[in-house]
Order: sequence, then C-alpha cells, then structure tokens
Amino acid sequence: MAKNLEISYLLDFYGECLTEKQRSFIDFYYNDDLSLSEIAENENITRQGVRDAIKRAENTLIDLENKLGFAKKSSELTKCLNDISECADQIYDFNLTTNVSKDINDNVAKIKALCEYLNRM
Repeated sequence: MAKNLEISYLLDFYGECLTEKQRSFIDFYYNDDLSLSEIAENENITRQGVRDAIKRAENTLIDLENKLGFAKKSSELTKCLNDISECADQIYDFNLTTNVSKDINDNVAKIKALCEYLNRM
C-alpha cells in the first residue's frame, strides 16, 4: 500500500468524521510513519485488520473531500492569498523607488497583515 500524502492532508480536515480507531490507525500510518505490522503489533490485532481500517478511513476521507471540497478550497485560498501578498510586495517596492505616497505603503502593510491572518485560520 503506497503512502499518499494527500490522505494526511485530508485527515486534518475530516479526521473528526472517522471512528477513533480509524483516525488513530491512519495517523500512525501516515503521520508517525509506522508500518501496518507495527500498528498491528501495538494494537494487538492482525495486520489485515489494520489495513482494512486504514482503507475504510482513506475511502471516507476521499468521499468527504469529493462531496465537500474543503481541502481543495483551502489550498486554493492559500495560493490566492500568497499571490495577493506578492502583488502587495511589488506595489510596496515600486512605491519606495517612486515615493508616490506613504498611504500606499500603509495600505500594503494592512493587506499583508490580512493575508497572514487569513493564512493562519
């Protein structure tokens, strides 16, 4: 079973929708990088039982993302905020060389602060 980093990302969004056992198994597997055998040994169940729980959890996470799209929207929002921040940097640099207005740089600082705030949400 090849590890898909997208699953770890989806776990951040939809992990609470999984059973506690599914959530812990998928967390061990993807985030702690434990093998199926290691998880099985630690949890005192079969390797196949761990694999089945992880596969069910993966399918649930993928289904939720396909229906809700929160992870994709978050990724797109982050990209847009980074683009806005880069544009603000260019405006700031241009204004420094042309010295058009102090208000421009004040507004650029506000834009960048808002982008940083939204990125942390």
